[in-house]
Amino acid sequence: MFNLDGQRKYLTQSETRRFLQEARRDDSAVHCFCWVIAVTGCRISEALALTPANIDFEERIIVFECLKKRRRHIYRSIPVPTGLLHALRIVLRTGRIQMTERIWPWSRMTGYRRVREVMERAHLAGTHASPKGLRHGFGVSAIQSGVPLNMVQRWLGHADMKTTAIYTSAMGPEERDIAARMWGRAFETNETGSSTAMRGRSPAPVRLSESNQKTVVKERVTLNFQGSRRTERLNSLAGVTAGSG
Repeated sequence: MFNLDGQRKYLTQSETRRFLQEARRDDSAVHCFCWVIAVTGCRISEALALTPANIDFEERIIVFECLKKRRRHIYRSIPVPTGLLHALRIVLRTGRIQMTERIWPWSRMTGYRRVREVMERAHLAGTHASPKGLRHGFGVSAIQSGVPLNMVQRWLGHADMKTTAIYTSAMGPEERDIAARMWGRAFETNETGSSTAMRGRSPAPVRLSESNQKTVVKERVTLNFQGSRRTERLNSLAGVTAGSG
């Protein structure tokens, strides 16, 4: 998830939030365009190809045609927030866009420029400050949120699972917390982990499933039993030694 110069290629969740907050200041068409790319991970060309017919308001999904496939008419559906659907409905009504008309009748360069203008106003710069950075950020966020890899692959329209697996290399909050605990134990620092420090409280205890709890209890019972047997043997040996003396 880094380029040849070691620069990050994806937007973090906080950067994506800043981007969307700034996009709200723009007109509704630009706002929805940025919102669609951010929450679906679609390619900019796939977003520009959308028509009202691709939006299923009942199922709350957007259907994209996978434009990078060798064959045409290959589609994938991605769930989207209800708020985005409401915003899109307003854009369609205001613009009186017909079912077969493109929602954003822009060129690819114009769409790219609209996203970049919002990025600049949000003070986002670098390799990751681009529509592709939003797509990568969506993949990283999905993986770190526990979305199954095969589902992320389908949402992003990847032909090969190996391409999707690249997103697992991005460092998540759990990895940072583990590193912070290591610093505290091995190097005697006061690091408490980013997520814990932000919330100002100790990490939540690990919850075990019922089967794992039974396993732990069984292991504890076994250890206690073995400990008691060991104590009995030591006491008996002590008695024999005392008797022989």
